[in-house]
Parts: sequence; C-alpha cells; structure tokens
Amino acid sequence: MYNLFIDERRRFARRRLHTVEEGRLPGDGLAGFASTQDPARDNERREKFLMLDAALSRLSDEQRLVVLLHDTEGYKLNEIHELTGVPVGTIKSRLHRARARLREILTRSGTFF
Repeated sequence: MYNLFIDERRRFARRRLHTVEEGRLPGDGLAGFASTQDPARDNERREKFLMLDAALSRLSDEQRLVVLLHDTEGYKLNEIHELTGVPVGTIKSRLHRARARLREILTRSGTFF
C-alpha cells in the first residue's frame, strides 16, 4: 500500500498543472467551479480558494512567482532557475519564506491548522 502511494505521488509530481485566469473560466469564474452535488461543500471549497488567492496576493512578486511555478505548475528548482535566471539557493530561500508566510496568513484566517 505504501509503495502504491509513493508511485502515485511521483506520477502526480511529474504532471504539469495548467493554470487558468479566473476571467477565462466558463460561467461566473470560481463561483461556477462546483464539482459535487453538495452546495454547502462547494461553497466551503470556493471560500478556501478565495482565501488562498487573497493570501497569495499578499506575498511579494518574487515569492508568489516561485510558489506558483514550483507548487502549482510543478517546475523543478533548476527549471525555475533557467526561466528566471535567479540562483537556485535564492529560489530555495524564497520558496521556504513564501510557504512560511502563507502558513502564517492562512493560520490566522482559520483556513490552515
């Protein structure tokens, strides 16, 4: 069971996620992003997306870029270095500080425990 989890995690890490601007989503943006038949659960999920978006907007541009490229898009540190020209050590520290700041913001809002 553990090996199945590890294999799936590795497969997921190799996949590229494609981001879409909210204005390009069909319907009414994030509000129309329902996936289940439970409206309360859909609303809670939508609220968490909005809180995460607000928390990301509070990061500096450099930190936001690194977090989005690494954690959302799945780029490796060396790939981010090639894209931005920033040294890998600087990317690592920005990523660490950005995650800590996000954790702090989301803990205060009650989204992250």
